[in-house]
Amino acid sequence: MICEIAAVLGCAYALGAALTVGQFGRVAIMPATSYPAVTVLKPLHGAEPELYGNLAGLCTQDYPGPVQIVCGVADPGDPAIATARALMAAFPDSDVRLVVAPRQHGANRKVSNLINMLDAARHDVLVIADSDIVVERDYLKAIAASLGPPGVGIVTLLYGGIGAAGLWSAFAAAAIDYDFLPNVLVGLRLGLAKPCFGSTIAIHRDTLGAIGGFAAVVDYLADDYALGTLVRGAGLSVVIPAYTVLHRCTEPSLRALFAHELRWARTIRAVDPAGYAGLAITHALPLALIGAVLGGFGVVSGIIIVAALTSRFALQLTVDRMLRRRQRPFWGGPLRDLLSFAVFVASFFGHAVEWGGWRYKVHTAAGIVDPGRHAP
Repeated sequence: MICEIAAVLGCAYALGAALTVGQFGRVAIMPATSYPAVTVLKPLHGAEPELYGNLAGLCTQDYPGPVQIVCGVADPGDPAIATARALMAAFPDSDVRLVVAPRQHGANRKVSNLINMLDAARHDVLVIADSDIVVERDYLKAIAASLGPPGVGIVTLLYGGIGAAGLWSAFAAAAIDYDFLPNVLVGLRLGLAKPCFGSTIAIHRDTLGAIGGFAAVVDYLADDYALGTLVRGAGLSVVIPAYTVLHRCTEPSLRALFAHELRWARTIRAVDPAGYAGLAITHALPLALIGAVLGGFGVVSGIIIVAALTSRFALQLTVDRMLRRRQRPFWGGPLRDLLSFAVFVASFFGHAVEWGGWRYKVHTAAGIVDPGRHAP
């Protein structure tokens, strides 16, 4: 009975989330009043699928101001170096710089990479973006429009998913689109979420210095969230405009997918335990199925299961429209919901995560990590 009630609430949540997503997609971004010089920091690690295309999108920006791109790697033998050099050769008129520096400043290797890259940055506006982010030509224009007003400390962007390595990467992208994205928007609407995303963080160099620089978050697994918290603590706002980028998912197997999503889930649980526990209500279909199994399959349980499927399908359609993409096959939605529920349950059993071939332990207080060791 409890599961069935929770499933009904989950159906209502899905419909409310669909309404929120639709409203977000209709918000227009005002044009920028100025176009300051920008340095884009791209920390790289490994030969990711489509890495060259992700980086090349920054070299073809429709942006009136100067743009510098700094690519950074820690390992002199990293195959991403060849990709960065290919980019420099293909776009000789673009201001692209490669930094190879192995020094580790703390447990978070990506942030250590950013610290090593910062000396090469020539401009005041810094845009930090993960290497797997796909952008359109107006990406920097949208950032400039949102970072300009007084009191803005960070501009960060929501993202959808795009599969780049077959079935499991498509399932990973679906989790971003139909779970992560609507949950964030509902959290923002209710004032329960204060996110900051590694997909894009735009910040003035002076603001970064005032909060202690990258060194202030070098021991945090959720370094993006920590940066946003520090900026808000300094009395500045974190702005999330109605502009989305795409996260290119590359999970080649179910194990890789589960490990990646478990890292995300345990990180979110560490930084916001109460809010994360509240996400239980978003799993309408698994709760409806559990309720049916425990209470015996009957007319009421069947209606609730159909309602769960219908409400989740409505949310899926709305997200696809907002991201301006073709609808994914509906058969994948229920399977994706069951897998998401399995990740949610597993996230409560342990604190270990895998990231970039390393295993870490996440402290529950604030997403702080212990120094990692190579994963088997």
